[in-house]
Amino acid sequence: MRFPEFTEEWKEERLSKIAELSKGVGISKEQLSEDGEPCILYGELYTKYKSEIIHKVISKTNIESSNLKRSKRNDVIIPCSGETAIDIAVARCVPFDNILLGGDLNIIRLHKDDGAFMAYQLNGKRKIDIAKLAQGVSVVHLYGENIKAIKTYNPCLQEQQKIVKLLSMLDERIEVQNKIIEDLKKLKSAIYQEIFGSLVAQTLELGQVAEIIKGKQVNGTELLEQGEYYVMNGGTTPSGWLNRYNTEANTISISEGGNSCGYVQYNTSRYWSGGHCYSLRILHPQETLDLYLYHFLKWQEDNIMALRIGSGLPNIQKKDLLRFPVILPVINKQKSIISILSVIDAKMACDILLTEHYVIQKKYLLRKLFI
Repeated sequence: MRFPEFTEEWKEERLSKIAELSKGVGISKEQLSEDGEPCILYGELYTKYKSEIIHKVISKTNIESSNLKRSKRNDVIIPCSGETAIDIAVARCVPFDNILLGGDLNIIRLHKDDGAFMAYQLNGKRKIDIAKLAQGVSVVHLYGENIKAIKTYNPCLQEQQKIVKLLSMLDERIEVQNKIIEDLKKLKSAIYQEIFGSLVAQTLELGQVAEIIKGKQVNGTELLEQGEYYVMNGGTTPSGWLNRYNTEANTISISEGGNSCGYVQYNTSRYWSGGHCYSLRILHPQETLDLYLYHFLKWQEDNIMALRIGSGLPNIQKKDLLRFPVILPVINKQKSIISILSVIDAKMACDILLTEHYVIQKKYLLRKLFI
């Protein structure tokens, strides 16, 4: 897939031939500050910067910087280490001069090619090639000497820049969508507080309203990359897929263990509840609506998370969850609350779906616009 005005062959070139590779100089998280000079640490590439072009540098440091590595406009940076090979195969273009670059960063200083184009290419067609070079188990490392041999395929500079313009416009749209979703979440939080903060009704313990059922752990080797039913465990996203389920649709789940324990989710489809997941079964459906209970518990999510105990692998005890207080108004009031919150949920679902389609479109272009 190409723009029609370009017909010249793309050149196959190794990174070592088209760029100078080096490494940043150490800056630790403890040396970050609210003022000082802008800097980039390796872990921020896959946590704070989501698009291939870094539009604004987030972190700052006030350490003595005379010996530290500084960026030149058009540099491409890749982490030297991370938890997984795919994590560290993340390229970002730095379109600014004099940004301090942390020690666990591979710096690719291109001689003449467009840095943003190279970042898009490395994150698309070349990503698996880079990941294969990673070494290690618990922490994987990517050495500059190894990535020098990566093959790249590059058209003329004008075509590179036109591809960058198309992809960056799509990135900007995705960023706008994410901002819309974040604003909707803030609006929903404010509505939660307005509704539940002033609600006057009977207060019951959660154990009087619902049965709390702990899920069943499955062996990691049984998990599929795709299947009929997702597996909810201790996180905020599915940990895998199975072709069987143990919990019906329209069920509230609460994460039981891990860093996200206390996370509340409403499951609209059947799923497998894992060993670090609680599922709630309403005891008296004629008195308690599942969506009302979900919204109330979501409003109280921070307080539920505060029930966690332990430090290495925190968890929430079932006995503590059973005693958690629930404000339960009459059924008509519950229906009224659900009708208000369902509108914003529907709007949010549409925007999330639209964002997912933009992301799919970007992935498609990353496959088709590069050799």
